[in-house]
Amino acid sequence: MEGAAQREARSVCTGCPVRLECLADALDNRMDFGVWGGMTERERRALLRRRPEVRSWRAELVGTEVVPTPVR
Repeated sequence: MEGAAQREARSVCTGCPVRLECLADALDNRMDFGVWGGMTERERRALLRRRPEVRSWRAELVGTEVVPTPVR
């Protein structure tokens, strides 16, 4: 994805209520392609290189780990 398509995808992310969760998921799962949480693959790779110490992007960006609710 490049150019106009990237800009259009990023504009969708701007007002999204789950933007940070989406970005955290993409970073935690090393998504290689597309715009996730408003960041391109190039931006995500650069961030991962700059912050190799981060073990959970969900904890870093959203502030909490998702813990499944037990089924009763």
